Amino acid sequence: MANPWTGEVALVIDGERHVLKLTLGALAELEASLGADSLVCLVERFEAGQFSSGDVLGLIVAGLRGGGWRGQAQDLVSAEIEGGLVGAARAAGQLLVRAFSTPDAGADDAV
Repeated sequence: MANPWTGEVALVIDGERHVLKLTLGALAELEASLGADSLVCLVERFEAGQFSSGDVLGLIVAGLRGGGWRGQAQDLVSAEIEGGLVGAARAAGQLLVRAFSTPDAGADDAV
C-alpha cells in the first residue's frame, strides 16, 4: 500500500502495481525536463485544470523514478495504465499534492 505520509501514490501499469514518489531527485529531473517552465507553473496548471498529457506523463515518470523504477518515458508509450488518462491524471495530481503538503491537509484529494 502507498504511504501518503511519505508522499507515495499507487498506480497500476500493465497489471503491475507501482509506488510513485516525488523525491528531491525526481523533482529536479522533472524540473529539468520542463525546460523554462517551473514546478510552480506545473502546480498552477493542475490547479486550474489546464495541464497537458505531457505534464501528466512527466509527473508519472518522475514519480516512478522516485519510487525506484529505472525506465524512461518512452517505455510508457504502449503501457496500459489502470483508469486510463483519468487514472494517470489523478495519480499525477495526487503526487503533486502529496509532495507539497501533509496528508491531513487534503493529500487524498487530486488537484
